Amino acid sequence: MTTLISPEALDLLMSNDRAVVIDTRDPEAYAQGHIPGAVNLREIFTFLATSTVEGLHDLKATFAKALGEAGLSGEETAIFYEDAMNSGYGQSCRGYYLLTWLGYPKVKVLNGGLSGWKAQGLPLSSTPATPVAATFPTDLAGADVMLTKEDMIAALGTDTVLLDVRDIDEWIAESSSPYGKDFAPRKGRLPGAKWIEWYRFMKPSANGPVFKSPDEVKAECATAGISADDTVYLYCFKGARASNTFLALKQAGFSDVRMYFGSWNEWSRDDALPIETGLPFATRAESAPRMNLAA
Repeated sequence: MTTLISPEALDLLMSNDRAVVIDTRDPEAYAQGHIPGAVNLREIFTFLATSTVEGLHDLKATFAKALGEAGLSGEETAIFYEDAMNSGYGQSCRGYYLLTWLGYPKVKVLNGGLSGWKAQGLPLSSTPATPVAATFPTDLAGADVMLTKEDMIAALGTDTVLLDVRDIDEWIAESSSPYGKDFAPRKGRLPGAKWIEWYRFMKPSANGPVFKSPDEVKAECATAGISADDTVYLYCFKGARASNTFLALKQAGFSDVRMYFGSWNEWSRDDALPIETGLPFATRAESAPRMNLAA
């Protein structure tokens, strides 16, 4: 079953099914106009998690409470959206990833975001939603998609693909985060990581940026030497952009994809953990193969 849903299909689903639509934008944007009935839950994007036992317990407890208050009991379909797929840093996909981790059975992401909804001439509302609170199911069998700092340490120097999907300035160690160059204490990358900027898994459409097709996603991965058979460990700064990539890879048939949700925000704050710094490429002289001219 596909996770991505078009604006037209969402409009139909809301009419015929028990659906809870969740707006992940900031409250000001929500107040100016949102999908009718949508619940505003900005914390989907803003919550900063750590991968300790205590940190993951807090993450689960926080969102079990918030999503229950939004009306999710396990019976409803949860649909997340942001403004546009290329401007929200993957925030709607972060909701999808969290519910996948928690084992929630029915989750979708609006492909094209609110921009796609508006492009189809569908209605907006400025009236805040009043959801009927439910008890979020905490006894579900969650998916094995969450990685800890220790998992990433164990993967260093192995065949596991560490895929960094941050913006270019973070990858080349000019900036530590989207919140400012010096928001995190160190700039750099995980040693041996490959890089595909998260924007590359989307393309323009009449509805604004949407996800590329499975074959197009596989082609993008092939440029970095990554195949659908690889074990892929994703990271970004706090698990939002990597959630966008997580969704793209899962839709493309990558079976062994997990994410380090603590990402650079956690890794950079532990001085005992190794990082690569400087420009992540060699000069021509360094990279050129040596030739034996004596033969």
